[in-house]
Amino acid sequence: MPHVMPSHPAPLKAPPGAPPPGAERGGRWRRTVRRFAVVVALAAGAALTGPGLAGAAPAGPVAGGERASAALERVASFGANPGGLTMYVYRPAALPANAPAVVALHGCTQSAQVYSDNSGLNTFADRHGFLVVYAETTTANNANTCFNWFQPGDTRRGGGEAASIRQMVAHAATAYGVDTGRVQITGLSAGGAMTSAMLAAYPDVFAAGAVVAGIPYGCGTDVVSAFGCMSPGVDRTPAAWAQAVRDAHPGFAGPWPRVAIWHGDQDTTVAPRNADELRDQWTAVHGLGRTPDRTSTIGPDDTRRSEYLAADGRSVVEVDRVPGIGHGTPVDPGSSAEQCGATGTRHFIDSICSSHWIVRFFGLDGTTAPEPPVDPPTEPAACWTANNYEHVRAGRGTTAGGGGQVYAKGSGQLLGLYNTFVTHTLRESPAGHYVLADGSCP
Repeated sequence: MPHVMPSHPAPLKAPPGAPPPGAERGGRWRRTVRRFAVVVALAAGAALTGPGLAGAAPAGPVAGGERASAALERVASFGANPGGLTMYVYRPAALPANAPAVVALHGCTQSAQVYSDNSGLNTFADRHGFLVVYAETTTANNANTCFNWFQPGDTRRGGGEAASIRQMVAHAATAYGVDTGRVQITGLSAGGAMTSAMLAAYPDVFAAGAVVAGIPYGCGTDVVSAFGCMSPGVDRTPAAWAQAVRDAHPGFAGPWPRVAIWHGDQDTTVAPRNADELRDQWTAVHGLGRTPDRTSTIGPDDTRRSEYLAADGRSVVEVDRVPGIGHGTPVDPGSSAEQCGATGTRHFIDSICSSHWIVRFFGLDGTTAPEPPVDPPTEPAACWTANNYEHVRAGRGTTAGGGGQVYAKGSGQLLGLYNTFVTHTLRESPAGHYVLADGSCP
């Protein structure tokens, strides 16, 4: 996946110039096996990166109005760094005392600078006065500069990349006066999956997070399982997903982070069903059901928003399904209050300024009361006609019942064999609940 790429195996995290493990002894067979592992990882990266996403954005001005190459400050030393990451910050000229902070995690083949230049986060940092901490990984960690979201050594509390990101937050508190009670995190794809990991491993550090085109915590544990997580996705019960989060920090009693989930409904890299599984994971963590309490459409493209509310009326889980886009960060270049970002690389997609809504979800724009729904409380039904293979891949169907059969997600209605020859129309209402609607959808 362009931003969720299976990495080099962990032993390849050696310093530049060091011989690969096993080179000094072990014979031809050991060297052959390890070379094969590298080839698999690199092939995975090539398959997932795709054409047109070759790394950094072009030098100079980027498309769509976001300023080019915003001044990022590299932090030479921020403390313990077991994951070998680099820390950058974007500090507004008028950063107030005890300011909030947003940690931002780029996608594969990207960099902190690319994410800074295109995501639009800096626009709102200037406007609302918060620090942005950009974490950056390297090819020494991962062939395609992806965060290692599926490597247990990098996603558990106290180790690897996760520990490095947590140390960045601690440094931001001491060096920039950040309010540790108002730290949030967001990321795209591999960065989104790593956001899931940080929210699970460090729920005491992050007040909220936004996962963009990402994957539930605890899904992948190696290269092979990572592919299945990406597409067609993994269907588990809400209780099983929630337990994975609780196991990441045993004994933590809350409050749990609030979570916003963003996903394009035409994503062919990370199947849209991952948005449903993320919803199942975090609503279960918060003790909520899967039926939204409030639904609406937002933005110029009528993104479908579903909100799950705590007893005090706050939205603690939110799912935003962006119509008509594939894999990437939704942006909306322009200068109006709800616009942001640039399309300087392929995976920043002109649709809706997700950063505006994410910053609002984080409570960093001065909004104090929950927003009223834009639409009536009942979300209009959406209809989908596709073969059973595509229904499963998009998260509308599941094979959890076994026997090579497909069942409608939510209703459990039998759709027939898991293949490309059986076609049905499904109606979705409420969000994430599908029923057979052959001949009855407009």
